Amino acid sequence: MSVHPVMDQIEAYCQKEGLRLTPIRRRVLELIVVADKPIKAYDLLDQLKVEHPGAAPPTIYRALEFLLAHHFIHRIETLNAFVSCVHPENPHEGQFLICNRCHQVVEIEDKVLNERLSQAAQSEGFTPSHQVLEIYGCCDDCQDG
Repeated sequence: MSVHPVMDQIEAYCQKEGLRLTPIRRRVLELIVVADKPIKAYDLLDQLKVEHPGAAPPTIYRALEFLLAHHFIHRIETLNAFVSCVHPENPHEGQFLICNRCHQVVEIEDKVLNERLSQAAQSEGFTPSHQVLEIYGCCDDCQDG
């Protein structure tokens, strides 16, 4: 058993699909999965250097590209940071609720919303390549605090 159940799902998916989850890719994924909020590439690099002193920015960016390409993580565009996908077995466009105070991110997946946004774009003669919807506000914990 891994550090988190999502790691087990991703490892099984990689094995089934013949994808190479190298030790560096796996470690970067673990760091993202256990992070308590979105994490930036250079923060990942700093953590990785503790175990792999020779790690450099291309090391992180190659791992992130692989993880993003296979939908194991999401990039929070406005923060330029990364979070683990809560449904890695099901590639999708996610929507993210981001707390202004504590910076927690909650992923929601609303297929109807995705379809409506795509339809609205197409009605304007626009063909979307991907969607990232980030909604900022205040989470329940911060509202109560």
